[in-house]
Amino acid sequence: MEFIIEYFETIPSWHRTLILAGGIAIFWILESAFPIINFKYKKWSHSLPNFFFTFTTLVINLAFAVVIVMTSDWAQLTQFGLFHMIGYLPIWLVTVLCLMTMDLVGAWLVHWTEHQVHWMWKFHIIHHTDEHVDTTTALRHHPGESIFRAVFTFFAVLLVGAPIWLVMIYQSLSALFSQFNHANLGLPASIDKAISFLFVTPGMHRIHHHHVQPYTDKNYGNIFSLWDRLLGTYAWMPKEKVFFGLDVYDKETQSLKDLLLTPLDGKSYSTKEKYNHKR
Repeated sequence: MEFIIEYFETIPSWHRTLILAGGIAIFWILESAFPIINFKYKKWSHSLPNFFFTFTTLVINLAFAVVIVMTSDWAQLTQFGLFHMIGYLPIWLVTVLCLMTMDLVGAWLVHWTEHQVHWMWKFHIIHHTDEHVDTTTALRHHPGESIFRAVFTFFAVLLVGAPIWLVMIYQSLSALFSQFNHANLGLPASIDKAISFLFVTPGMHRIHHHHVQPYTDKNYGNIFSLWDRLLGTYAWMPKEKVFFGLDVYDKETQSLKDLLLTPLDGKSYSTKEKYNHKR
């Protein structure tokens, strides 16, 4: 554990880049070799807008990095947060509990909020409009949504009082799990379901990308599946019944310009209104 702490406390920037790029590369290869859905698409052409949004996400996260580092340093100086409150426990258990808390606030809560607050939803639907969900979809977030997520990550770090090594572990795991659970990877259903008792899997998360309600509002988690199970947002569906996209998004094209301007186009794209009307 000491080695892990020391490594992530001084992790070089290029190592963090390698984790992000390496994760996408590994899952890209695996999903190409063992796809659960044989998409009829040009993988590189599909990925270009997603790579653009990956770049904007990295820029925004870099801008927030200074604030997050300052917050972490302040928490260590003042002994503020969960990390210090439970410091009497074994360090491995403190690490797990704090990672779970950061995942709750920095991933599950912001994701749930984006589905409940309509003006935030207008930014988030860019993520849901991808009709060929694969590992590159993981960072297909409008720049506005990237800001939301950075703000919630800030509050997660503050609440936990996370030291910088814990922040680095969380962000690395968050990126890798997002790439993993969006991957078009055909795990055997029994294995996928078994893993999903602890962690979010491709089989679990792809249901969230099903094109209609109520499944659009299920399975918000990123790392730990516990939060969806505890908070009543867990669902399961056979892979054959999952169809990606968003049935209320009626644009003829999904050009980069269309995606960037969607939050400002004056349309609702409310999945809840359509679902309630059908019922």
